[in-house]
Amino acid sequence: MEALTLLRLFSPLDLAAATYALAGGMALHWAIESPRLPRASVSQILSHYRRDWMREFVTRQPRIFDATILDGLRQGITFYASSCLLALGAGLALLADTTPLQGLAQSFDLASDPALLVKAKILFTLGFVVNAFLKFVWSHRLFGYCSVLMASVPNDPGHPRAYDRAARAAEVNITAARNYNRGLRSVYFALGSLGWLLGPWALLLTMTATFATLTRREFASQSRAAIVARLSEDA
Repeated sequence: MEALTLLRLFSPLDLAAATYALAGGMALHWAIESPRLPRASVSQILSHYRRDWMREFVTRQPRIFDATILDGLRQGITFYASSCLLALGAGLALLADTTPLQGLAQSFDLASDPALLVKAKILFTLGFVVNAFLKFVWSHRLFGYCSVLMASVPNDPGHPRAYDRAARAAEVNITAARNYNRGLRSVYFALGSLGWLLGPWALLLTMTATFATLTRREFASQSRAAIVARLSEDA
């Protein structure tokens, strides 16, 4: 009954905007991670570099350089995971008292939504934050698995297990990076979803800007052009 009451508070435009945000996010996830598209994303291209990294790792002596890179990646993940926890705590505090947000809306001469509707919008944003946190935690653990696999690679490049174990480490590394990128995209979506607090049209605008930003960075950025050019030269 409470769920039906809450749904009645949402206008058709609110529901359409929320559906657009969720569907657009899933479509963007698919496009970025799909190997079938004619134009690969930066995330897909970097998978080739990660495999090359592990092949170079076999013959690199000493291997402390690789350990330093992996440690840096894990530190970055820890920072984002901690930030998500802080954002989650702040969001839960707002759920307990939505008065500050309603006061802010009134100061901008915006229509103040019922407290229940404001809480639902906050929960929508927190859903992205929770998803980001879970992706970061899993990515951190996978990079830990990768470090163990890297440590198991024999020092002798001619050892029959050397390249096989390096290849396994590369695949775990790629999976860890994929979850890290998913977490980052969820952070972007969480920021974009805050527009809903200003109304459904604001949500449509902020999420469209978020999708456009991520699409440009993955498919049309200068960094992608540099990465592809280098990959072409190596080929």
